[in-house]
Amino acid sequence: DTAETESIACFLAFFGNYLDLLDYSELDTLTGLSNRKTYDEAFDRILAAIPADTPLPPDGHERRHEASGSKGFWLGVIDIDHFKRVNDTFGHLFGDEVLLRVANLMKQSFRASDKLFRFGGEEFVVLLRPTTQPNADRAFQRFREAVETHEFPQVGRVTCSIGFTRIDPRFSPAELLGRADEALYFSKEHGRNQVNGFDTLIMSGQLRLSTPAGQAQIQSDVDEIFL
Repeated sequence: DTAETESIACFLAFFGNYLDLLDYSELDTLTGLSNRKTYDEAFDRILAAIPADTPLPPDGHERRHEASGSKGFWLGVIDIDHFKRVNDTFGHLFGDEVLLRVANLMKQSFRASDKLFRFGGEEFVVLLRPTTQPNADRAFQRFREAVETHEFPQVGRVTCSIGFTRIDPRFSPAELLGRADEALYFSKEHGRNQVNGFDTLIMSGQLRLSTPAGQAQIQSDVDEIFL
């Protein structure tokens, strides 16, 4: 009857509003990307998806080759270069437009299965689904080039710096985010508008680990690869 129909309609409207509020709480209000609040949960799901008994590649030269060609999850940190200068020169309205367009370029550049986050300010984070290291590097390079060649209203040219690392379950989420940040800082300090992988920087000797535990683990990895 009419009363029952109205009751159902009211319930559906209430439930729809609840879902909208739920989505709103998990999304960055400016860019529509996932926000920092949802990052830990997404990261935990990735760690749970990595088998604890994942076999290591064989020793020697074959191991080095397979290590770069083996698939894994990847964590990337993106920072817009000189963003404060954009806000100071053109105002926050155009600064917000830059953030919005960078977020749209992220959605276009990465796969639908990859997880995209805005951490706040001009910093973004990407969790790449399983792929090889060369492919991960190409994905981040493709996005960097998309930003570099995009025409931003009034502002003109904008660039970004990126650091990324393989998600290794032997380390905590905070440690892995720190590794991606170290690679990002390397990009910033060596000219900006570039992509650097933490693992490659360590293996090449361009970057040194700051924690003894991390140094021991990396040394063990290096010994297994080259000895």
